[in-house]
Amino acid sequence: MFNLTGLLKRLVIGRARRSEELHETLLPKRLALPIFASDPLSSVAYATQEILLVLTLGGLAYLHFTPWIALAVVCLMTVVVLSYRQVVRAYPSGGGSYEVASTNLGASAGLVVASALLVDYVMTVAVSVASGVANIISAVPALVDHRVPMALTFVALLTAVNLRGVREAGSAFAAPTYLFITGVLIMVGTGLFRYLMGDAPVAESARYGIEPEPADAGLTGLALLMLVLRAFSSGCTALTGVEAISNGVPAFRKPKSKNAATTMAAMGLIAITMFSGVTTLAVVAKVHIVEHPCQLIGLPDCEDHTQRTVIAQLASAVFGGPETLGFYYIQAATALVLILAANTAYNGFPLLASILAQHRYLPRQLHNRGDRLAFSNGILALAVVAALLLWAYRADVTSLIHLYILGVFTSFTLSQSGMVRHWNRELRAEFDHTVRRRYHLARTVNATGAVVTGLVLVIVLATKFTQGAWLAVLAAALLWLMMRAIRRHYDAVAAELAVADPRSELSRPSRVTAIVLVSTLHKPTLRALSYARAFKPDRLEALTVAVDHEEAAGLRRQWQQLDIEVPLRILDSPYREITRPVVEYVRSVRRTSPRDVVGVFIPEYVVGRWWEHLLHNQSALWLKSRLLFTPGVMVTSVPWQLTSSARADRPAARAPGSVRRGEPTGERPAHHRARS
Repeated sequence: MFNLTGLLKRLVIGRARRSEELHETLLPKRLALPIFASDPLSSVAYATQEILLVLTLGGLAYLHFTPWIALAVVCLMTVVVLSYRQVVRAYPSGGGSYEVASTNLGASAGLVVASALLVDYVMTVAVSVASGVANIISAVPALVDHRVPMALTFVALLTAVNLRGVREAGSAFAAPTYLFITGVLIMVGTGLFRYLMGDAPVAESARYGIEPEPADAGLTGLALLMLVLRAFSSGCTALTGVEAISNGVPAFRKPKSKNAATTMAAMGLIAITMFSGVTTLAVVAKVHIVEHPCQLIGLPDCEDHTQRTVIAQLASAVFGGPETLGFYYIQAATALVLILAANTAYNGFPLLASILAQHRYLPRQLHNRGDRLAFSNGILALAVVAALLLWAYRADVTSLIHLYILGVFTSFTLSQSGMVRHWNRELRAEFDHTVRRRYHLARTVNATGAVVTGLVLVIVLATKFTQGAWLAVLAAALLWLMMRAIRRHYDAVAAELAVADPRSELSRPSRVTAIVLVSTLHKPTLRALSYARAFKPDRLEALTVAVDHEEAAGLRRQWQQLDIEVPLRILDSPYREITRPVVEYVRSVRRTSPRDVVGVFIPEYVVGRWWEHLLHNQSALWLKSRLLFTPGVMVTSVPWQLTSSARADRPAARAPGSVRRGEPTGERPAHHRARS
């Protein structure tokens, strides 16, 4: 069973890598772009759609705001990209927004950023996969009932690819990302060229009117402003994942900061071009998309109708229908890149979690690298939480999108505010006029970014909080509290374990009492007795529990017949318990001589088959777990390897390419004939 598991692991993940091979996983810019920027690049497939969905709540009357909202999103993206280029250069160690906020605004602000980003990374996986599945359904409507299983399958595939390592994931995801970019640019270019030639493409939904929601019809004044701001906040999903490059600077080839800044600039330019083109084309083609198909006036069988996404309607309009090669190319590339866009989170989440674990805000296991030098525990944690979200929300993009982007703008605002402080500190120490001018310009960029993203954060909170964003706020708050509690625990443990006087800690105990647990007189028992003797304790005794008095009497007779010099103590157990009498006796020894050390030796089996663990070991595990909480008590396992364990340990039975490092002789040895 274990060998089969090892073989499957090697087939899925690949051979283990040595630590010295870490430099081979560093990324060139052509691979770093699809790995760290697939989320913002792919968001053009749904950012425009989210703007239109909000505006069409009021019918057709408010669609003329679409270009202005898109322009505001483009300006915001430009400011954010320029601001994060400053972060990449100033903080190349890879902490990104978290490091900037922690260094300049304090640990609490850094944890706010970290918790917001961790929540947002989970949402990135959920939204990207759900959106990719939605585009597949647009091309093949018959799959609508299989939405959730498809989404969970894609999460499993993404997890497996990322467990193979960062470079392998980049190689796998590079082609789909570049195919998507090429396809969208060709579609936009073709559509706009037709428009200029007087043959504008027309979307399939253009012929339908839109019935407004009663509460959103005829809005004026503040109500209209709130609708526009809500559409703007939905369109800001185009900015998700922009900060991922700043978190992943250590994964770039040297010069790391320069390559990361160049990649970020390329990402910003491509994303802005595609988003602007798709939005312009959607306005030209008169795409009408609504939350519920029955809002489309004149649509037959609206109850059973599945709306195509904006990008699908544009591809159909530009390339001549839903049966054309161009349409299927765009749908396939879009679906694939949207699913692969989750890879931005698969790199950002484990990296950030690793840094937080290194700073003792998360469990230390998240800082460990797996066989393929990826942060495997972080990858698995992200996959599990994202899969639960997809299952809970039925992989519905509209439901999930309300939980989105709150975290990213929290990190934007705090990190840019922290950068302003960073430049203020640099300016106080710098007197060269040329350098000071450069610092002043950088501070202006970051200050503008802080103000703009702060305003957007307020807008997002105001427009999305009651629609579900409160869940994201609550999750981030709970995560913040949890990380502070973890740090307090680690600090308390470190303080308790700190050595103040090494000589006193190294002083020998007054006496050592060794107790060997016995149930039956057999080879494992005699080995444990012999091993305990080797320690030359001041006092040595054997201990058994009389669950059955006849068996206990028989054990005493055997003990006397073999003339074993070690005294045998029999504890009475009227309620047929094993653990409680042993623990109480050991504690009584400690109470009698508190300066003594008590060593408890447990004879145990080592088995080689998984089902054999079910037949042994249970009482020993309970005894160990209870004794480990008793001060001054040392628990020692004395293993006895059965034949099956030797067979399981044969090198020929191991999976090809597997390496066993520091494996114990038996992971779950058991006390022979232990009773519960």
